[in-house]
Amino acid sequence: MEQNKKELQITHVFDAPVELVFNAWTDPEILVKWYAPDGCTIEFKSLEVTENGSFHSCIHDPVHGDCWITGVYREVTFPEKLVFSMVLSNEAGESVGSLDAGKPEDWPKEIMTTVRFTPVGDQTELTIHQTVNEEEAKQTGAYQSWIKMFNILNRLISTSKI
Repeated sequence: MEQNKKELQITHVFDAPVELVFNAWTDPEILVKWYAPDGCTIEFKSLEVTENGSFHSCIHDPVHGDCWITGVYREVTFPEKLVFSMVLSNEAGESVGSLDAGKPEDWPKEIMTTVRFTPVGDQTELTIHQTVNEEEAKQTGAYQSWIKMFNILNRLISTSKI
């Protein structure tokens, strides 16, 4: 990609073992506690975290409305890596255009997300990479949402609520 078309990548260190952080990404009871930015909630109509398993979720945002997403898990390697697609959808799980979902016209139809979990002593270094332009992700708030969600997960870990 061109320099100004850098894809989104965020690295974050969690003060928890790698198995615990990986589990927070795959256990639906834990995911609903953190996988939505502050002030929002998430609902999973379906979630099967297995290779070729799928999900259908909605982030309920009181300001910007609902954002439905479907996806397929391409790779699930415990406790090292998750690779999954993300496609904007409606409540029925049908793909929708980016403008209909409140995203820029050139927002990708499908975003591939790769999450790597690396043990660093008793901590976990998590790196998330998405096939979306980082600048656009910052403009739409997607980038900031990841940071907010990681902060929520940090609080859950530090208060032993997962």
